[in-house]
Amino acid sequence: MKHEKVLIVDFGSQYTQLIARRVRELNIYSEIHPFNKLPDIDIRWKAIIFSGSPYSVHDDNYPYVNLDNIKGEIPLLTICYGAQFLVANCGGEVKRSEHREYGRANLTSIDTNSKLFKNVCANSQVWMSHADTITKMPEDFLLLASTNDVKYTAFKIKDEDTYGLQFHPEVYHTLDGKQILSNFLLNISLCSQDWTPSTFVNESVKNLQKQIQNDKVILGLSGGVDSTVAAVLLNQAIGSNLYCIFVDNGLLRKNEYQSVLEQYKGMGLNVTGIDAKDSFYSVLSGVKDPEEKRKAIGKKFIEVFDEASNNLQNVKWLAQGTIYPDVIESVSATGGPSQTIKSHHNVGGLPKYMKLSIVEPLKMLFKDEVRRIGKSLLINNKLLQRHPFPGPGLAIRILGEVTVDKINILQEVDYIFISSLKKAGLYDKVWQAGAIFLPVQSVGVMGDERTYEHAVALRAVESTDGMTADWVHLPHDFLANVSNEIINKVKGINRVVYDISSKPPATIEWE
Repeated sequence: MKHEKVLIVDFGSQYTQLIARRVRELNIYSEIHPFNKLPDIDIRWKAIIFSGSPYSVHDDNYPYVNLDNIKGEIPLLTICYGAQFLVANCGGEVKRSEHREYGRANLTSIDTNSKLFKNVCANSQVWMSHADTITKMPEDFLLLASTNDVKYTAFKIKDEDTYGLQFHPEVYHTLDGKQILSNFLLNISLCSQDWTPSTFVNESVKNLQKQIQNDKVILGLSGGVDSTVAAVLLNQAIGSNLYCIFVDNGLLRKNEYQSVLEQYKGMGLNVTGIDAKDSFYSVLSGVKDPEEKRKAIGKKFIEVFDEASNNLQNVKWLAQGTIYPDVIESVSATGGPSQTIKSHHNVGGLPKYMKLSIVEPLKMLFKDEVRRIGKSLLINNKLLQRHPFPGPGLAIRILGEVTVDKINILQEVDYIFISSLKKAGLYDKVWQAGAIFLPVQSVGVMGDERTYEHAVALRAVESTDGMTADWVHLPHDFLANVSNEIINKVKGINRVVYDISSKPPATIEWE
């Protein structure tokens, strides 16, 4: 089945992936391509969206695309930098703002006859994030909306389905953002809503069968949602040619290895458990830098898989549960100019000595999409609703050098925290939670004795895709009880703190 497609032109914004996610929430297929590597612009594209950018139209070598086959030919929505780029290249004027316009604003006027603002509140809240301002519109550009500080907040070109927004409709702080995108895609571009979990599964199975044919595939299960959904999807496509490996890297949660291994076997997956704890501890010995930890763990994973694949006949593929946020935070997902945040162990290819090719059936999906796919595959809901857990495991939740003693302590702390969330009915209200072993010791008093022991931080966030996250306001009584239980039951800990940082500016994991 050929889906109608929306092209998202990536000028390097950290929000570009959110645009794709919003489009997919409307059951419309979208693809992201960097501005400097665009595909042919033809009738395959039902609509085009220009992203924002960290760059300015006043910069030397600013991001540029040729508008000849786009403007007036295909419905176009331009956002932030995209709107400024359109104005500047059509004869308008864009100037540096005296003050960076960032944060919430409210529309003060809307053209009620505009299709773009159908069913949008007259004073709807929007989210600004720009350092330049449109000060003069080109001829044939029609003003659609303003705010108190930004006159040219929204516009269209006369007699064209070409629109511009100075604000970001893709972020949650723009309260009617989804309605605006829906108006553009459904009422203006007339897109079909044919991108659903069932169609993804059916098409992925066919594509995987065509790609892999009769080859054998090895897949490393982690116990998380992503690798599990990838495994079930591959199992549906190639059956017994899928060989799953669940590695005990010694960095999992307490009791997780055996319980998850049994659960996988109960799902009918062809899975083998490998105890590789000591080899992972060895490569982490003396390593303190978080990037070096990730690289060491990633390299060791590859070595374990390589050894396992060599024990099988004719294995040609390594499957991974890579999803969009993994790629986004490692390198630009599209080759565009977005900034690297941190590397991930399952991103970036394989060493030359390894004879396996990579297959990543979920790499264009966000976490919530993966869960919807898993639900359509009839995977147990308890497994699907498990919190995300980092691929490098507890190694990146131990700040500084990783030791067996620290791992044992953190496993106990994490077990108390997660178990308490479940008992209190809070687990499903949190997107991700965990504990972090801090590289500090503090003075305490236990009984009549002075102690000088370690501190841990608890972290709980709410999110939908991991791109942004807010810390969860857990009840004070709950936190007090958890802290008390940890200090009383976990030897070596005498202080517990709670992380109240959001993403951005912080990341969800500390390393």
